[in-house]
Amino acid sequence: MIGTRAYIFFGLNVVRFLSIVSLILVFASSIFVMVKDIEAVNSFDAAKQSGNVTAQDLVDCDYIENSTVPNQIGGVFWAVINRLLIIFQVIILFLSEVGWPSAFFDRFFPVLGSNFGLGALGIFQGLIGAAVLSQHVDDFTLVSAFFLFVLGCMNMLLGLIFRESAKSRRSVTSWREEAKGILPTTNVGHLALNRTGSSGSSRSFTSSTLYEEKSRDLAEFGAGRSNSRAGYGFGRQGEKAAGLKGFLISKPLETVPRYSPRPTSVPSQSSRVPSPEPRFASSGTAI
Repeated sequence: MIGTRAYIFFGLNVVRFLSIVSLILVFASSIFVMVKDIEAVNSFDAAKQSGNVTAQDLVDCDYIENSTVPNQIGGVFWAVINRLLIIFQVIILFLSEVGWPSAFFDRFFPVLGSNFGLGALGIFQGLIGAAVLSQHVDDFTLVSAFFLFVLGCMNMLLGLIFRESAKSRRSVTSWREEAKGILPTTNVGHLALNRTGSSGSSRSFTSSTLYEEKSRDLAEFGAGRSNSRAGYGFGRQGEKAAGLKGFLISKPLETVPRYSPRPTSVPSQSSRVPSPEPRFASSGTAI
């Protein structure tokens, strides 16, 4: 049975696929509109030179016929710049959705990187869709921009729900890493001890028992602990704990090397005069 994590993974990737498709459609429609605008401007200039367009027609016309170019000073320039900026933004968003190069986005454009959610992506898509829909365009461009705007709203909603974990939840590499975590793991130290004793079951049991006792003793005296908690050390606490565990610490005997000469006793020569020994005589009337 498929779990909730699988549904979230497939749902986010479906939205991701539709987002990529909408960006490709907007990219193609922008190039198509830019070509049509240039052709319309060329036709308009040819009509002015031939005299088919009067000065009154130029004043009454806000946009050049069959184009999105405004009839004003520099209108052609700004119309072309607008389309080029839209194409550039679409390419950036497309690379962000594909996830390449992720290091570039994480370093220079973190709002579209792997550590950020889908909210910023949805805002950019909504702005591009609204910019295209605000002009009079053909049906293909209209549908592409509306599709991109809807996907932008969905990404903004998913960004509010999943926040910064949205891209990690839909990542294929993260899915594989989490799938590996489901498999059981083995103890490396246990395998190292049992590698030499694989010939017999009794030897394997003995090595595993020794490993468990050693691990327990290390944990008891603090050798295998982290830095957050110290062990007993080499003082009286450590000696006391060792005695409770059955370990006896014997003091080494004081010895001298074999090649050293034996000490000889030399009579002491003192300058002091010895005190006379007391002599006692008992009295006949003593009680």
